[in-house]
Amino acid sequence: MLTKSLSMSPVRPPIRLVADNSDLPVRKRLPRQEREKLIVDEAIRFFAEVGFEGQTRALAERLGVTQPLLYRYFPDKSSLIDRVYQEVYLNRWNPAWDSLITDRSRPLKDRLKIFYRQFYDNYFTYEGVRIFLFAGLKGLDLNTKGIQELMHRAVLPICGEIRHQAGLPSPTEAPLLPAEIETYWSMHSHFFYRSVRQHVYGLPITDDLDKTIDLHVGEYAERAPELFRKLHGKA
Repeated sequence: MLTKSLSMSPVRPPIRLVADNSDLPVRKRLPRQEREKLIVDEAIRFFAEVGFEGQTRALAERLGVTQPLLYRYFPDKSSLIDRVYQEVYLNRWNPAWDSLITDRSRPLKDRLKIFYRQFYDNYFTYEGVRIFLFAGLKGLDLNTKGIQELMHRAVLPICGEIRHQAGLPSPTEAPLLPAEIETYWSMHSHFFYRSVRQHVYGLPITDDLDKTIDLHVGEYAERAPELFRKLHGKA
């Protein structure tokens, strides 16, 4: 059912490197870096629509170029997928979020609300969500790398801030408990599933995102410190 839902999403018009009435790639008009970006942008859309079973020959046709020309930029499909991962996950992280999460001059609840409003716009997109799910169905390690990156950049620092609010040792002093990390994923799942309903199942989203973030993130920021204390026997 999930695979069927993924494949039924409407197809978006492809980017083309050549005009419809031309047989020649626009190699004389575009610098190599710009041509490469066009290929990556279309590859992101292509894999988001059809999954990683999609063939590079079909991608080349969408771009209006030959498959050998595509391989001049990416020698194989794996290297192209690695670049897609970099663009969809690594490059969308805003370095300013690192300091925002740990900025104790403002309430934790406010920090997390700002973070999630921006994070949602960057990551819970049509391409980001569908590529993540397709990678899981295909057994690629994009999911593992993506989750590890999120753990490092968001989960551990945010749980560390919850520890601070609770008056508990920092994660550098005492490793986080699995149950502490799970509280974060439970909160995070509200937003991930919201994006799945929208971008995979094609269901209408009727709630107000800002209010949804205020509700779930605000509740987490308020309740998690007490829960952490209970997990450590400090309640």
